[in-house]
This record gives sequence, C-alpha cells and structure tokens, in this order.
Amino acid sequence: MPPDDSVVSVIVMRHGETEWNRESRVMGRSDVPLSDAGRRQSQSAADVLTHFAVSRIVTSPLARAKETADIVGEKLKLAVGTDDKLQEVEFGDWQGMTYTEIRADPRYREFLKDPVNSRTPGGETIADVQDRGLAAIGEAQPGERVLFVSHGDIIRAAISHFLDVPLRQFRRIRVDNCGLTAVAVADGRPEVKFVNMLADPERAWDPLHWSTRT
Repeated sequence: MPPDDSVVSVIVMRHGETEWNRESRVMGRSDVPLSDAGRRQSQSAADVLTHFAVSRIVTSPLARAKETADIVGEKLKLAVGTDDKLQEVEFGDWQGMTYTEIRADPRYREFLKDPVNSRTPGGETIADVQDRGLAAIGEAQPGERVLFVSHGDIIRAAISHFLDVPLRQFRRIRVDNCGLTAVAVADGRPEVKFVNMLADPERAWDPLHWSTRT
C-alpha cells in the first residue's frame, strides 16, 4: 500500500553481513564487502520489500551498504542514490580492532563514562552520528516511502530518537544485518511501525548475537 500524500514514510535497513561481522571486528569507514551470507540476506530482504511500495532508495556509499542497496534496487527496479551522512561511525583508532581488543583499551573505559558526548579516538561522538543520520532521513518528503540503507550504530541512534529513548541507551536496540525498521511521520509526530524485522527471522537466534557484547 503506497503512503498517504501527507505522511513521510521511511524504512531503514542495515547492510548485509560481512566477514568482519563474524569476526566481531569494528568496520567503521573500512570498505569491507558483503560476504556470501550477506548477499543472501540482502536478496531475502529485497523479496520482503517488494510488498512495501518503496519509491526511492538512498544508501551509505560504503561498499557493504551500497552492495546491499544495489541488490534491493535491482529487485525493486529502482535506482540507488548515495548520501555520505549515512556512513557508519568514524571509529578512529578502534577501526579494524575486535570488540575484545577495544574493551581492553583504557581509552574505552574512559569513553564509557560519557558514551554520548565522548569521541571515539580520532573519530566522532554518537550525538554527532545521530544528528547526521536524522538529517539524511529528514530529506524524505511527504508522499514518498524511502528506503535508507545504513549501518548499525547510526540506525540505533536514529531509532532512539523516534522512540524517545535516551541516546545513552541506544545500544539496547538490536539492529541485525538486513534488519528493517519502519517509521511514519505525520504532522511532525513519528510512529514506529516495526523495529529490526528480518526476512529470515530464525537468524535472530544466531549465537553470534547472543554470546558476545558490543
């Protein structure tokens, strides 16, 4: 069903899986490609998205997101635009490290004292990330249903805004690879339709998501 002409309708999708996801390694701005599993996830999500009357696709330019968007765009017969504001967090010195290595870094313990306003070493704050993510999403117009393909932390930060969850708690929101979240905004009031919907829901029980902390 197409959106009402007075409603801004957006779907936010995380990119498909990469080998670095399996290694619990921070990608940040590294241009890591999708794995074969990530391509399959993207195809499954594309099948689901055929039912949502998407009118436009905008993606982060990073390879894992762009490839995900291209797979969906081919299925939906839509061109794919890019927006730098949808890129993943700039993690600075932590880029390429595993979560275990980062947790052992004294700078991480300092970072946790104020995770909203503290910068990653050589990077940016999650408050900055939320601002640019919302700026990108805010370019959707009434009557459109726009699919934004982006990255885990920027999506969590944006969802926190729409759910009125304190940004400090943004990591309480699970965003899986190719998870879909939908928001409609009418008269300035957001309504979150669903969060982290998976085309292959059995993947929600993957031990990868239950046996590690992020």
